Amino acid sequence: MEVRTNTLNKKGWKQFTLVNNNGISIKLLNYGGIITGIYTPDKHGNIENIVLGYHDYEEYSDNPNYFGAIIGRVAGRIQNSSFALGENKFTLDSNEGKHHLHGGKNGFHHVIWDDEVFETDSSIGVKLKHKSLKSANSYPGNLTINVTYTHDNDNEFTIDYNAITDEKTAITLTNHTYFNLNGDLKDTIHNHNVMMDSSRFIELDNELIPTGECLNVKNSSFDFRNGKFLASGINNPEIQNKFAKNGYDHFFILDKRKKNDAIIKEYTSGRILSIQTNQPGIVLYTGNNIEDNINLHEGNSKKYLGVTFEAQSSPASLHHKGFPSIILNPDETYKQQTKFKFELETST
Repeated sequence: MEVRTNTLNKKGWKQFTLVNNNGISIKLLNYGGIITGIYTPDKHGNIENIVLGYHDYEEYSDNPNYFGAIIGRVAGRIQNSSFALGENKFTLDSNEGKHHLHGGKNGFHHVIWDDEVFETDSSIGVKLKHKSLKSANSYPGNLTINVTYTHDNDNEFTIDYNAITDEKTAITLTNHTYFNLNGDLKDTIHNHNVMMDSSRFIELDNELIPTGECLNVKNSSFDFRNGKFLASGINNPEIQNKFAKNGYDHFFILDKRKKNDAIIKEYTSGRILSIQTNQPGIVLYTGNNIEDNINLHEGNSKKYLGVTFEAQSSPASLHHKGFPSIILNPDETYKQQTKFKFELETST
């Protein structure tokens, strides 16, 4: 196993490449904690990139699609850019219409994180650290965050999130990597077969804001319990798919009945991605807002070129009862983990 480090520019951006003994490599930045590439073999042994990333690293300075980034303080949309904790109301910046999306203009995807490389007998990785001050944004509390990326020879890539606060605050972190198991962006994600251990999802209005209702997935394009191709929802006339611009952009509440919370298969390449998390849910987003002609590693972008599985809690809980909470108190530690395992259909 090996960790390679190189400096990209005078702004202090570093790239880390984590390579295990099986030749699977993961590239990431200290800027935004952004995962810029994951290279895995297909069933014929071809090593290809299975995530979306810019061809020019400088494009991550803007990154309106949040390619590969750590998202926070709050992943997802906060209705009307405000929330209350007790008698105190907090107003955030509005960066998607009147709503607050993915931590706002000063979200964690724009932070240069402190970094520390580590190697053990069984794994390699990078620890990232950031102090989010309440004076730098409108969230309450000073927050100390650690995000650890770990890669091992079992072909598992683990993201551990840890945070503490000195004041009651809202937090739910995730990673916004877009996967495409075809490899090197040879096709869209229509042909990805997804199993998700979830019987309920959160209903959205036409601005993609939770209505406060949970819907049962039964007899709908949202029922992934036994596996379903993403094309079935992208091409579905159901109103919830239409609200998401013909696809998915929804929070699925996990049932926690199976070993894996999600399994994604692409049969031509033979690649399988399994996801395990202690988070209460996953936002499935099918790249419905990706514009054409963004210069990516392997060519130009287009709609449906990648799919995210954003393991997190739900910001809907700030305005509605009955959803997984995102409140962190000073006497608590935010501790979450999401694990991605890369396999092949031909493996035993």
